[in-house]
Amino acid sequence: MEQLEERIRRDGVVKSEGVLKVDSFLNHQLDIELFDAMGAEFKRLFADAPVTKILTIEASGIGIACVAARHFGVPVVFAKKAQSINLDGDMHTTRIQSFTHGRVYDVIVSKKFLGPDDHVLIIDDFLANGCALNGLIELVDEAGATVEGIGIAIEKGFQPGGDGLRERGYRLESLAIVDAMDPVTGEIEFRR
Repeated sequence: MEQLEERIRRDGVVKSEGVLKVDSFLNHQLDIELFDAMGAEFKRLFADAPVTKILTIEASGIGIACVAARHFGVPVVFAKKAQSINLDGDMHTTRIQSFTHGRVYDVIVSKKFLGPDDHVLIIDDFLANGCALNGLIELVDEAGATVEGIGIAIEKGFQPGGDGLRERGYRLESLAIVDAMDPVTGEIEFRR
């Protein structure tokens, strides 16, 4: 998606060979017009999929998932990283290793919000090693639901997550795939 790639070139900051900082528009301060364009693009890419729910994980994926859900006309369910007193009933649970935070999270989704009749589009902001997405797929599988596809804003193509998911047969659409980043020059190379 050219609009997203241009924004990454203009405002993204390469912090190291594996870290791309996009907090000014994607995951701290949110550019809702850009999100709307991304949501429209996800709808175009998955127009043939019978999506009934969009699933993401807190926190950075929620904004993108919500705007995308408006284009699909379906609810968003997000996997929570912590149990709280307002969560009740049976839960689907899994453990996810966070690339960004360098720790393991227990994540949960209420069984009343994700079940066997659901056709799920998983949406997230980044794909690196695929740990978060694998955990979300486990939650969908545990619910007996169907993964219709995976939509990612930015995929780090030089890390194994995307290739692994595609090899396993998942329909994965990334709006921008970064193949290389240079922390010295700040240059970012996108896949064509």
